[in-house]
Amino acid sequence: MCGVLGLVGHQPVNQSLYDGLQMLQHRGQDAAGIVTAEGNIFHMHKGKGMVRDVFRTRNMRELTGNAGIAHVRYPTAGNAGSSAESQPFYVSSPFGIVLAHNGNLTNTDELYENVCNKHLRHINTRSDSEVLLNVFAHELRREVSGSAGNILSVDNIFNAVSELHKRVRGAYGVVALIAGYGMVAFRDPYGIRPLTLGTQTDENGKISYAVASESVAFNSLAFDLERDIAPGEAVFVTFEGEFFSRQCAENPKLSPCLFEYVYFARPDSVIDGVSVYQARLNMGVTLAEKVKQELPIDDIDVVMPVPDTSRPSAMELAHHLGKPYREGLIKNRYIGRTFIMPGQATRKKSVRQKLSPMECEFKGKSVLLVDDSIVRGTTSREIVEMVRSSGARKVYFASAAPEVRFPNVYGIDMPTREELIANGRSVSEIAREISADGCVFQNLDELEQVIRQLNPDIDGFDASCFSGCYLTGNIDENYLQRLSAGRLSAVITHQPTGKVESGIQISNEIDDDE
Repeated sequence: MCGVLGLVGHQPVNQSLYDGLQMLQHRGQDAAGIVTAEGNIFHMHKGKGMVRDVFRTRNMRELTGNAGIAHVRYPTAGNAGSSAESQPFYVSSPFGIVLAHNGNLTNTDELYENVCNKHLRHINTRSDSEVLLNVFAHELRREVSGSAGNILSVDNIFNAVSELHKRVRGAYGVVALIAGYGMVAFRDPYGIRPLTLGTQTDENGKISYAVASESVAFNSLAFDLERDIAPGEAVFVTFEGEFFSRQCAENPKLSPCLFEYVYFARPDSVIDGVSVYQARLNMGVTLAEKVKQELPIDDIDVVMPVPDTSRPSAMELAHHLGKPYREGLIKNRYIGRTFIMPGQATRKKSVRQKLSPMECEFKGKSVLLVDDSIVRGTTSREIVEMVRSSGARKVYFASAAPEVRFPNVYGIDMPTREELIANGRSVSEIAREISADGCVFQNLDELEQVIRQLNPDIDGFDASCFSGCYLTGNIDENYLQRLSAGRLSAVITHQPTGKVESGIQISNEIDDDE
């Protein structure tokens, strides 16, 4: 999962990009990058690490300009990533384009062959985001090749996005800058990955525009959430502040990713008209009904969340069960999210560093732990063991999400079926695997209904990791087998550079404060 942010304002945007990017830090902790536009020149700084570690005073001073885009990322399945894979990506032709992407393409190999062998464009990594950038650049080149003086029009931009939609399969929320013109943002035709639009009006009536993966990024910037960018829609904002939008897909359908509401998004975000916090509260209500059916309620002394994502669901569940709600697991806030950490060994080690049990809350009690989901089972097993060693009499486990039985191919690090604890196991077998006395999972249809009740205009959902049904239609058994074998996760890496290339100032190293 990644986070993207774009701004076009009437004053320097470097500090706003930094502040907004910190609000999206939960979406990726492996690398961060910012590009600003000043006339026809891009200024870029990116590198591995958290936002606070990548950017120093010197870097921020060099990021001049009234428009820019930013990105946070986590490493893709099976590799820890490199500075070369940090975003935004840059291409010099046509005009000069920088692009940041949240999501995952599912026909990357086909696109890569076309871009490199047919269109003769150079791609420096095997990142699908760089492939996406070059597809967009190629379509822009085709649009302007016949125009007088190679002048880019708004129609050219939207037509290029339309052609991109026809060629690209998968999930994508994109922000990009075109040198000398403005910022373009677009979303895949299913709206799998989120993308929101915000505005700010100054005392002179001038409007600034922002695009972000989550509305929470607007809070610290004093921007107002205008709306979500629709599936298949593209918006374009000139560097002078003119705003344009167009539907660029033939058959768009709003089918957001369920896992955004379950886990990834911050609770104070609103995605596709749905309050994430309210959705999680409502998940607790439906989960409570399932718990009543499948667990011995009289044997449960206390309900506790696995912090932090599951807290709203756990509170509502406890209320509807009429059981005490307690906080028995204390989180170390300086440890990153274990779900998006590279490598199983690192993930397992970090669990006990991340959570510390208070024995007084567990000793002699039968505890119902509530978590947002169970994916690999590593964290759940470690937590159950910690709770038992703290004196709990029994440990039950409830998941606000259904069983994750299938890989997610649209941008979430669930790379293979073999890594998923629910793959090929019944609920009782999962309980044994995590050493719990019993397990309960949310029903998929009830989870979907929870979200749809908050926004009836949602057409459907990407629930592929629960159901095995993939919206883009190009995922078959051969694809999943290749994914399991790691063939699609291979990347080409190179050493970071600090050169100036084709009018763009590039800095991949982290500098100390001056």
